[in-house]
Amino acid sequence: MKKKLLAVTLVTAMTVSMAACGGSDSGSGDSGSSDGKVSFTIFNSKSEIQEYLEEAVEKYNEENDVDIEVYYSNDTVAAHLSTKYASNDPYALAMTDAKDIYSLGVEYGYDMSGAAWVDDTDYAITVDGKVLGFPTCIEARGILYNADAIKEITGEDFDPDSIKTLDDFDDFCAELVKGGMEAPTAILKPDWSLGAHYLQQVYEEREDVDGFVDSLYAGTADLNNDEKFNALMDTFDVLMKYNAFASGPISAEDEMVHQKMSEGEVAFQFGGCWEWNDLVDYDYTGNIGLMPVPQNIEDAYTGYLVGGGSKYFYIDNSEYTTDEQRAAAMDFLEWFASAEDAQTLVSDTCGMISPFNSNTVECSNDLGKSVKEYVDAGKLVPNYDYDPDDHYSKVGAYMQEYLAGQIDRDELADKIEEYWASATPVEH
Repeated sequence: MKKKLLAVTLVTAMTVSMAACGGSDSGSGDSGSSDGKVSFTIFNSKSEIQEYLEEAVEKYNEENDVDIEVYYSNDTVAAHLSTKYASNDPYALAMTDAKDIYSLGVEYGYDMSGAAWVDDTDYAITVDGKVLGFPTCIEARGILYNADAIKEITGEDFDPDSIKTLDDFDDFCAELVKGGMEAPTAILKPDWSLGAHYLQQVYEEREDVDGFVDSLYAGTADLNNDEKFNALMDTFDVLMKYNAFASGPISAEDEMVHQKMSEGEVAFQFGGCWEWNDLVDYDYTGNIGLMPVPQNIEDAYTGYLVGGGSKYFYIDNSEYTTDEQRAAAMDFLEWFASAEDAQTLVSDTCGMISPFNSNTVECSNDLGKSVKEYVDAGKLVPNYDYDPDDHYSKVGAYMQEYLAGQIDRDELADKIEEYWASATPVEH
């Protein structure tokens, strides 16, 4: 979810905009009009679509006689939006993570029940009978594979379904090494990838997710003897075993990992479909897909990716946004869900997987197409979206220590348990 940022330009634009507000209580609420047009601001938290969204909104403004501005910040979403509310300057329409709908959205969100798009998706967030979250896309994570790089070594088309267990994966990597691929895997080092994406599966891939998380909060979970934790860490160990950056795993920048993956120097990398734009920046070989994380246990999640609705808009219902602005924001979301040019924006231009059934525009990238197959087959393990705000930074840092060989698995488990036992439960 963290991508190459347009931060310098956009933060400057935001600074200018905030200065223009003069620190008043208006901001996105303002008078609700500009030169007779309804005006409001949108917060976008998906950096990779910022440029596309700005261009689309510019056209939308002209065609609908409104004045909408789109802003981005690389600050933590909840912290950034809380700051905006503290200054009485909220965005009229804000894109957040799902967990933020259960906090900021519940406190400030406008009920969108009755909107036409609600019946067109299975991914809207409803709280206490109120539709508060509008889904922007579907995303999933697993093991990225470079089929062309693999064929170059094996001489055969790669079938991801042929790798069902961790032993299969280990043997296959050994075969690639024997065939001349020096190191078949690469590992992204950021805390969000290791903590919020990889380790997150330990919580998600079980029958009673809330019950397990409750045991972590209560300090009664025993990760050292937990089958799922050990299965996923066994897989992580194999990824480390064949890591192209094994000599300095914490020094490997994301760009280095993505280049090796894109150009076929490595065959496998844990990640998600949002990395498409990072991969095509290089001399892309083609035929990169996404497959489930192989494990040496067979359970109800074998053969599944982890994913679901990702990034949700909510409309501000505070006194600082007018009814006129809320109505205009509702119109914009209806356009985003159902208008032909908006569906093309989502699926083709941005390369995202639409959460709306009426959108039949094919996703424009290989990773998205790969994920769509799992979506259509009903093979997605739902995301768990209710970690404490500091989870990925704290637990991700422990995973970095493990990746660097600074702690062993027992120590990692102890640190994770200590974190959860001291954390405040997130209501949802």
